[in-house]
Amino acid sequence: MIVGWREWVHLPAFGAGPLKAKIDTGARTSALHAFDLEEFGRDGADWVRFSIHPWQRSADDAVVVECPVYDRRSIRSSSGHAQERIVVSTDVRLLDAVITTEVTLTRRDEMGFRMLIGREALRQGFVVDAARSYVGGRPAKSVRRRNRGR
Repeated sequence: MIVGWREWVHLPAFGAGPLKAKIDTGARTSALHAFDLEEFGRDGADWVRFSIHPWQRSADDAVVVECPVYDRRSIRSSSGHAQERIVVSTDVRLLDAVITTEVTLTRRDEMGFRMLIGREALRQGFVVDAARSYVGGRPAKSVRRRNRGR
């Protein structure tokens, strides 16, 4: 499937979406803007509770999520700084496909997109056309306006 350099995605297990995502072939792992991270134990396993701001440049309509910790990794940002991040595994709906992928949790307040879709997710049947955007279509105008920030 062909995707553009930016697409609208949904995170069905998290009850979040649509979110604008940057398709980033320079990133190995996908990343999600998350805040108020709180690790805890449940039934002998490590879990994490965090919140998502689905709208760019807005703190409205935060979604609280709880899920198992899949891994912890040292991730090097595009600026060269290494940061240890919690990794979760979740479904992402991209175009008409639902893929399971690893997602790191990090603060992306200053970034243009709340989510990055990295190479590991794209290897599940996607090719990027860098000249195109929103190949999968756009949500209703009211959703797009809300996502611009108020």
